[in-house]
Amino acid sequence: MLTVFLLPTYSPDLNPVEWVWAHVKRSLANLAVVALDRLEALVRNRLSAFSTGPAPLTAS
Repeated sequence: MLTVFLLPTYSPDLNPVEWVWAHVKRSLANLAVVALDRLEALVRNRLSAFSTGPAPLTAS
């Protein structure tokens, strides 16, 4: 037997990583990066802030 669960197309409550990526994308929105390795370094920097941050990420 197959059970189908219909989920909304965008559901950050069901997938908390959506909040993380939304925050990272907002922090990089107006950046002009010349080299791909520089962009990678910036994304890694933003993501590492979550592992050392004092408060959990919440919806804005």
